[in-house]
Amino acid sequence: MSALEPFGARLRRAMDERGPLCVGIDPHASLLLEWGLNDDVAGLERFSRTVVEAVADRVAVMKPQSAFFERFGSRGVAVLETVVREARAAGTLVVMDAKRGDIGSTMAGYAEAYLHKDAPLFSDALTVSPYLGYGSLAPAVALARENGAGLFVLALTSNPEGGEVQHALRADGRSVGATMLAHLAAENAGERPLGSFGAVVGATVGDLASYDLDVNGPLLAPGVGAQGATAADLPRVFGPALRNVVPNVSRGVLREGPDTVALRDAARRFADGIRDVVAGA
Repeated sequence: MSALEPFGARLRRAMDERGPLCVGIDPHASLLLEWGLNDDVAGLERFSRTVVEAVADRVAVMKPQSAFFERFGSRGVAVLETVVREARAAGTLVVMDAKRGDIGSTMAGYAEAYLHKDAPLFSDALTVSPYLGYGSLAPAVALARENGAGLFVLALTSNPEGGEVQHALRADGRSVGATMLAHLAAENAGERPLGSFGAVVGATVGDLASYDLDVNGPLLAPGVGAQGATAADLPRVFGPALRNVVPNVSRGVLREGPDTVALRDAARRFADGIRDVVAGA
């Protein structure tokens, strides 16, 4: 497999053609039970592959949460490999939500697992944590560039605990979150039509007017749907950066299963609503 076109270019095209929606694949125990499935590997596989079958050919991005597969050990990871392979084969981009973060050779190992073109879990992009210092992500940045993949860096997450780190002020008066955004803007400088290195910015995080979200890269925005944010909230939160926002919806779509038609309809409703808001902004 040769190196792919850069992730940012592929994502921009997918968003323009299919709408800017990311559907999460979060097979936690309560959802498996809601679907009438056992909380075991068979239930995990049935759930995850049904979601892929229902929406992978019609949404821009799918985001499997690695933790819900890892909890079943090697058999769960084998299911995750299948899900990634089948989703990408259906034409959607896969963002692996693993939030990896470490230093040196360990970070390089994580990068090899998800961002090397020959890896069983190779994904179009990976979520990463920069809180050992942005420079600790260098091995992942390098391998992503080499293989046409991307990263989504935790910058302004909506969990209440995140503020003690992300809103903390450095000696220069700039917050840690703003510093991460500045690093990403530098990473994406000159890239067209969109850089491959984006930020995770929660759709429920509140007023972001004091932050420069123009990183010339995508903004992965969890929180739409069951967590309370709506498509109508996005212009207020993201302002001029709205066109580069990839809203993530998980439970808002997943709770409609196991009926594949209902899953497709839910994904279409969210995608249409987000597309209309972006077009009207």
